[in-house]
Amino acid sequence: MKISLKIAAVSTAALFMAACTSSGTAERNALGGAAVGAVAGAAIGNNVGDGDAKRGAAIGAAVGGVAGAVKGCSEAGDCGGSNPETRDSDGDGYADANDRFPNDRYRW
Repeated sequence: MKISLKIAAVSTAALFMAACTSSGTAERNALGGAAVGAVAGAAIGNNVGDGDAKRGAAIGAAVGGVAGAVKGCSEAGDCGGSNPETRDSDGDGYADANDRFPNDRYRW
């Protein structure tokens, strides 16, 4: 029970820190995914197999972190495949390189 409580406390703190970070979308989603994955992995690892919550938390954090990063990368549209000269983040028809407000579609 103590290990589950510690994991829940650390995961909650990680989620609060992720909400306050000024980094990009991929990083915030990776951190949130890792925290949620750690909690889910600990719960599953504790209740199945040999009852190893630590290993379940580690596996869950890794899988959740990767899934969160992929989700954040696709949401932000900066997965490395698009050309920064033609990218239009807000969909207003103006490339971000020429747009003074690249995240506000109503101003350019």
